[in-house]
Amino acid sequence: MRLPTIEGVKRALDEVRPYLPETPLVHSELLSQAFSADVWLKNETVSPIGCFKLRGALTDISRMITGGARRPLVTSSSGNHGQGVAYAGRLLKLPVTVFLPEGANAVKAAMITLLGADVRFVSSDSFGAKAIAQQFAEAHGFYFVDDGSSVDLAEGAGTVGLEIAQRLNNIDVTFVPVGDAALINGSACVLKAMMPGTEIVGVQAERAPAYALSRRGGRIVEHMPDTIADGLATRAPTAFALAAMMALVDRFSLVSEAELLAAVHTLAVAGHILAEPSGAATLAAAWKERALWKEKRIVLIVTGANVDTQTMRDAFNTEPLWRLPGATKALQLIA
Repeated sequence: MRLPTIEGVKRALDEVRPYLPETPLVHSELLSQAFSADVWLKNETVSPIGCFKLRGALTDISRMITGGARRPLVTSSSGNHGQGVAYAGRLLKLPVTVFLPEGANAVKAAMITLLGADVRFVSSDSFGAKAIAQQFAEAHGFYFVDDGSSVDLAEGAGTVGLEIAQRLNNIDVTFVPVGDAALINGSACVLKAMMPGTEIVGVQAERAPAYALSRRGGRIVEHMPDTIADGLATRAPTAFALAAMMALVDRFSLVSEAELLAAVHTLAVAGHILAEPSGAATLAAAWKERALWKEKRIVLIVTGANVDTQTMRDAFNTEPLWRLPGATKALQLIA
C-alpha cells in the first residue's frame, strides 16, 4: 500500500500554491504563559472556506486532470471536505455533487450550495453518505474525491505540515485533529522526515474514538460517533488511513464534549482565533497533558472555523480552560 511521502507533499505544495497562500503560524504569548511552554498555532481557519480541506481537494482533483481526465466530481462529507471539493470544482470548472448526512452543519451546507455544488442530503451518518456517494459516482462515471483513501489528497493536506516544518524547527510535539486522517497522515510524513524527534498526537472526541481505538488495536474498529465536533465524527477508518497512522502517528488523545466547548471559548479569548469544536480540539488535548510539555515547543493545528451560532453560545457559556484576570500579567489557572 502506497503511503504519503515528503516528495509527494512538496509537489502538492507547488500544485496548491497558485490558489492558496501560506497560512499563519503564530506564536501565542498567552498560551505559552499558561502552558509554561513555547506554544504555536497553525491557523487553518484563514482560507477561502475557513478550513484546511481545500488543500487536499485541489491536489487530488488537479492530479486527476493532469492524468488526462476531466470528469464531474462527487464526494460525501460532514461539511468541510464538501466545501473543499465544491471550491476546487469551481476553480477548475468542474461540476460537483456533494452528499451530506441529514442534520449536517447548516453553515457548511450553505457554503457548499453557495459554491455551486449540487447538495444531496441522505438519511444516514457521514459513513453511510460515503457509500451512497461512491455508488452514485460509479453509476455515472464521475470522479469520487475520497477523503479517507486517497494518497494524493493526503499529500495535499500534508502541505500544512510542510509549511510548519519550513518555518519552525525543534518541535517537540504536534497535536492534530483527526477526522478522516488525511491531515495527520500527510503532515506526519513530513514532520517525521524533517524532525524525527517530534511526537505526533492525533486528537479525537471521546464520543467519536474510532481512529484512536483502531490505532491502539492495530485493526479497524467501528464506533458510532455522537459528538458536537462534526469534523471528527467518523465511524471507522479506511484500510489506507489505518496503515498510514500505524506507520506515522505516535498516539492519540481523547477529549470530552465539555473540554471541546471550553477549548473553543479559550482559543477565542487567549488565542484570538474563532474555531469550531473540531478545530479547537488540539488545545483541549494539549491542556490535559500540559505537565508533560513544560519548557517544550508545542504546535497546535487549528483546522477550521465553520461553527454555528448555537455552538458558539454553548462554548461561551462554558468555563474556559483558564481565566485571564483583568489587570494582571499572569494567567490565573482554574483549579
